[in-house]
Amino acid sequence: MKISIIVAFDEKSGIGKDNNLLCYLPADLKNFKKLTSGNAIIMGRKTFESLPNGALPNRRNIVITKNEKFNSNNIEITNSIDKAINLCKNENEIFIIGGAQIYNQFIKKVDYLYITKIHHVFDADTFFPEIDNKKWKIESDEYFKSDEKNKFSFSFIKLSRI
Repeated sequence: MKISIIVAFDEKSGIGKDNNLLCYLPADLKNFKKLTSGNAIIMGRKTFESLPNGALPNRRNIVITKNEKFNSNNIEITNSIDKAINLCKNENEIFIIGGAQIYNQFIKKVDYLYITKIHHVFDADTFFPEIDNKKWKIESDEYFKSDEKNKFSFSFIKLSRI
């Protein structure tokens, strides 16, 4: 089983503000859907609560929370990253989709990082953990200019653990 993080961050590794994405970037959302559809996704409760329509379709949604009373439709709930990984032992690939606390707990366990780097600095209050470049190699790096649909330039970067 491959464990991957998928994240969009700005030039200073900002990932969000007030439990929301930093910006609307349709190309990033399309890429996210393409990569994660048909796979398990693992997220924290706050990330789940930030989703506008609840559980994401065509994916196995797993939420990590310490809140024993938390419940919602079409999700599985667990209270630790190890239990979440164990739930997915028969999956081909699982994607960690946030938020910051979950990324921090998983960063040492993942095989791949799928990054959308937004070439802009936002007023973020939540950040992705530092990436140790000695432990990762670039598999791909594609740059895209801003256009009528995507207000900011961005790059899709795939890193694999060395």
